[in-house]
Amino acid sequence: MIKRLQSIFSLIRFPNLLIIAFTQYAMRYLLMEPLLPSDTFELQFGDFQFALLVFSTMLIAAAGYIINDYFDTRADLINKPTRVVVGVTISRKVAMILHMILNVIGVGIGVYLAFYVGLPSLSLVFVIATGLLWFYSTNYKKQFLIGNLAVSFLTALVPLMVVLFEIPLLNREYGEVMIRYDADFNYLFAWVSAFSFFAFITTLIREIIKDAEDLEGDMAYGMKTLPIILGNFWTRFVVVTLIVITLATLFFLLFKFIFFSVDPVDYISLVYFILFLLLPMIALVVQVITASGKRGFHRASILIKLVMISGILYSVVVFYLLGFMY
Repeated sequence: MIKRLQSIFSLIRFPNLLIIAFTQYAMRYLLMEPLLPSDTFELQFGDFQFALLVFSTMLIAAAGYIINDYFDTRADLINKPTRVVVGVTISRKVAMILHMILNVIGVGIGVYLAFYVGLPSLSLVFVIATGLLWFYSTNYKKQFLIGNLAVSFLTALVPLMVVLFEIPLLNREYGEVMIRYDADFNYLFAWVSAFSFFAFITTLIREIIKDAEDLEGDMAYGMKTLPIILGNFWTRFVVVTLIVITLATLFFLLFKFIFFSVDPVDYISLVYFILFLLLPMIALVVQVITASGKRGFHRASILIKLVMISGILYSVVVFYLLGFMY
């Protein structure tokens, strides 16, 4: 029984699900709530409903992990044979049933929440997410770059879901007051969008690195991933280019919004950016350029994941700054 539970937790990538939950809670309580214009303004999406939103996101993500492993079993037996679960400790039939149950519950909760906020069209977000995850596993991941972009888009959607469900309710409650003072809640969307963009581009980097790591198994089963189509040199070139774009964006944010626009200078953010984002990204460039075979790209994959987590954790720094310094 314990072994079966361990297999299920491994199949649904439970640590990743916890990161998803933390990301959404961080966007709401560490970012959006402290950024509201005054103490009289409150978040309007109920705490219980928000917990349901997080739960729904986790369920749909878990279903996506299951269906990905379901269709990827043969390649995984080459790429990572010791970590294969579907068809080994959990039957393919049970995996498919779990996938269907998690998707039905996740989408069902999402539809309820969309009607709760009075925007039934938001139901499409959950339907599109489940559809993208299905087509990614069955088709897109085998194609040049399409699968990478699909996963990156879905990762970026995780923090954005928070504002999609919150801002309409804030506008409904405080719209007249904000109009009177010629203000709006777009700045909340801008803050969360910055985290969302970071999630998108770093996920895209990691997905391409993982494809380079899994080159042998993917090639054996006829996939057309970027490393297979472009080869080693151009794969490194694309990854390094994406890293440089990320670094340029971080430097832009650092100098425009942190270093020069705040008095006194926000040295806490400056140090955090340098130690946990800029230097690791520079180290990643070196690692990608010098990576030799599967092990080298695996180290690069771990490094970019640490950078992704550091990006999310910057919300803790923002919460501290807003609460104790300004």
